Amino acid sequence: MSKFATKRYPFRYIEPVDSLPKVFIYGDSISIAYTEYVRASFEDKACVFRIYENGSSSNEFIKKMEAMRQAMFQPHLSQGWDFEWDVIHFNVGLHDLKYVVDGKLDKQNGTQVSSMETYEKNLRSIINYLKAKYPKAKLVFATTTPVPEGERGRNAGDAKRYNTIALRVMNDHKDILINDLYKFSIPVLEEFAVGPGNVHFKAEGSRLQGIEVARVISDVIGVKPIICPTVETIKERSSQYERKI
Repeated sequence: MSKFATKRYPFRYIEPVDSLPKVFIYGDSISIAYTEYVRASFEDKACVFRIYENGSSSNEFIKKMEAMRQAMFQPHLSQGWDFEWDVIHFNVGLHDLKYVVDGKLDKQNGTQVSSMETYEKNLRSIINYLKAKYPKAKLVFATTTPVPEGERGRNAGDAKRYNTIALRVMNDHKDILINDLYKFSIPVLEEFAVGPGNVHFKAEGSRLQGIEVARVISDVIGVKPIICPTVETIKERSSQYERKI
């Protein structure tokens, strides 16, 4: 078993199937929450993998991707991978724009993780890395989801500003598809936010995001998603898995 193996259901090992498209998701806790709904939408139609932890800020992207690549893309291992990604759906941003002091969110006293200049520089490096290491993969960049008023470690409006930078970078790479998850998620957050000033979504909100991510990816791989299961179904699958660990 990979050193990335974990007890959490979204991070479990996914067995690749030779005949099915291979999809990879890189993102933060928002993506962790919608991963299972993407997988369920492509059940028996595509293999959906993800980074085996929170993707965090753009500063961490290449390091985390390299750790996974060096550990897993070794065909001589009993569970080593010898395939190539068909799609890499990636996002960084929500952890870049946050303010932190002593490891805690604090926009009054903290320091921002990545300035807009650093974020742009990192995105360009990330794209160069992905194209060099995974040249056959279709890249899909997801815009950063909204920051509501009252968020304790982030300023409302910063997601839009950082997305403006990201879209400017992506404009230099016409081959990268944009998944405007920011725009899609504005009404979803209004209805399904975990709480006031919280960037996270209740399960039904994550389900809606997963359906949207699957829809965008389906256009790339040419595979029609199935009807996504309910929140209750995914929660039960998760509980059954984690009870066995």
